[in-house]
Amino acid sequence: MTNPDAASAVFLQFAKWPEAGRVKTRLMPALGALGALQAHHRLTLAVLDNLCTTGYPVQFWWDRAGDPDADAEAVWPILREVEGAGLSQHTQQGANLGDRLTAALSEALADYPRALVVGSDCPSVDPGYARQAVSRLAEVDVVLGPSEDGGYVLIGVSRTLPGMLDGVPWGTPAVLAKTCERLDQLGLRYDLLEPRWDVDEPEDWARFLRTRAPEAGPSAG
Repeated sequence: MTNPDAASAVFLQFAKWPEAGRVKTRLMPALGALGALQAHHRLTLAVLDNLCTTGYPVQFWWDRAGDPDADAEAVWPILREVEGAGLSQHTQQGANLGDRLTAALSEALADYPRALVVGSDCPSVDPGYARQAVSRLAEVDVVLGPSEDGGYVLIGVSRTLPGMLDGVPWGTPAVLAKTCERLDQLGLRYDLLEPRWDVDEPEDWARFLRTRAPEAGPSAG
């Protein structure tokens, strides 16, 4: 769809380079390594579709620089959609997730007034929710979409500060609380959207499947 406000924001989709045994590892007891890789494909493409539907520009940010030729079978289901949509591809930089988020968001703000990151395991970030986040950034420095597990499914900024995500205990239920504490310390204005969910555990995968039209793919049953 065409968005007359498209130049005002950009979405950055964060994604792990697909490799069996490395992605969606908490789904592996239920799905196996190959099934977890296929789940990663489906989740990544679901998020990509949601973000592209917003009408805002989308960039695709891999967690590492992989070899498309060597990893063709694993990466092609995603890469063909990313390249087919004409999206720019980037590699995340930083020692931890906070550094990578801050660096990517800061880089995007050089070209857009607002920048937002969504992870590839967050299919609950539908186009309406994503557009709402953009709108909130007209009034605050940072917008966060809380996840039900204590983290967040989305972070958007209209400005960044060095170290703005320092000290956040990534992968724990305290992620959102510590992020808000850090933003308060720096005097950054922020707003919280309504909570959404992401896909980490087998029950999350089953929840995702219930939201989708029937299609081929791994199942937890």
